[in-house]
Amino acid sequence: MARPGRMRLLRRSRALVVTPRYWRQRLVFWLGALAIGIVSAGFARLADGAQHLFAQVATRQDGLRFLPLLVTPLGFCLCAFVAARFVQGSQGSGIPQAIAARHLRDDAERAGFLSLRIAAGKIVMTVLGLLCGASIGREGPTVQVGASIMLQAARWGGMVQARGLILAGSAAGIAAAFNTPLAGIVFAIEEMSRTYQARTNGIVLSAVIIAGLASLAIVGNYTYFGVTHATAELKRDGLLVLCCGVIGGGFGACFSSLMVGLTRRIRRWRGRTPLARTLIVAVLAGGLVAIVGVLTDGMTFGTGYTQARGAIEGAPLPASFFLAKFLASLASSVSGIPGGLFAPSLSVGAGLGSTLGHLLGSPIGLAALLGMAGYFSGVVQAPMTAFVIILEMTGNHDNVIALMAASVLGYGTARLITREPLYHALSRLFIADVLRQRRAQAAPSPA
Repeated sequence: MARPGRMRLLRRSRALVVTPRYWRQRLVFWLGALAIGIVSAGFARLADGAQHLFAQVATRQDGLRFLPLLVTPLGFCLCAFVAARFVQGSQGSGIPQAIAARHLRDDAERAGFLSLRIAAGKIVMTVLGLLCGASIGREGPTVQVGASIMLQAARWGGMVQARGLILAGSAAGIAAAFNTPLAGIVFAIEEMSRTYQARTNGIVLSAVIIAGLASLAIVGNYTYFGVTHATAELKRDGLLVLCCGVIGGGFGACFSSLMVGLTRRIRRWRGRTPLARTLIVAVLAGGLVAIVGVLTDGMTFGTGYTQARGAIEGAPLPASFFLAKFLASLASSVSGIPGGLFAPSLSVGAGLGSTLGHLLGSPIGLAALLGMAGYFSGVVQAPMTAFVIILEMTGNHDNVIALMAASVLGYGTARLITREPLYHALSRLFIADVLRQRRAQAAPSPA
């Protein structure tokens, strides 16, 4: 009679047997990760081109500088109409949809948030939003696109680890979009899953590596927000770290609370005429974004990448920039059009840090970095993701402790103001919609 230990070894050896089905699944998975990297790189180029094209008009000093007052509201209306009528589930960032899909067990219900049709619509509508001046980014949409591609690969390959593959696709999207592989992994663990599972994170790591290599092959190695050589000094910059963390976290929590509260109110207000009232909200939000953009000479349109990069490299931003960008980003986020929060939030944080650095006499580049960490951590309540993504986006490894401190302070301050993280609060709204539809389908029809 075989001993128990020998039986365990026998079962383990059988588990290592490689079958054709095993290799088919792995091949489909690798091709899915490769596709995420290629699509993310192409999406980045389209988004950057759209933003550059709009900026050429928005920053003019002749009569054309007022063109956004017409183009932006109409563009918002078109994006909201297409999203609501033809690409349901593509509205907003895309991260809440990916989180919601991980909580759903039925594949048909997951397909309402993650599918190739939604991924294609998400890319087109995000690019169109940037083309009309929306204060949005492509990072959240890339998460939804990556998760959609990976989930479709799972269907084709006959893989059953749907929740883990959604996580892997989301992480690969972040990593490929900004050349931030560590941030992709940390984001998946901290924000998407809120837990650590060794088996799942092996899948995540594989997807991030493959997608990252594909992106690097197309766009090369780069730091998204440039590089600063300023280094934090405890005696000189201790107060700056404290202010960026506490004030940034407070503003980030306010943004999060306002967005969730306004989103809930708008969803209730739409009532029985959802399409008409959705378009009204989009036009009003687009009008507000256009007015703020024109008043700031076009600085608040788009992702805010140029302004954030300038601040990190030492060029101070106007004191009013972070408030104007805060307002434009909030209006864009609740408008019902597809678009992400990462880049606009980092831009707001850079503006806040620049203002605090000017007031405290600290280096502007360093202050912008710390402001980004504090504010972004306050918005998403994911401090590890905040400092890792900023570290990789700027290539600055001399201020790790200062960035960590600002991120943790921002997170702690935000938790005092709002208990539920932004993306998870929004994901609950999508899950609630699915549950209502499920109950409606299960209810007996009237005789």
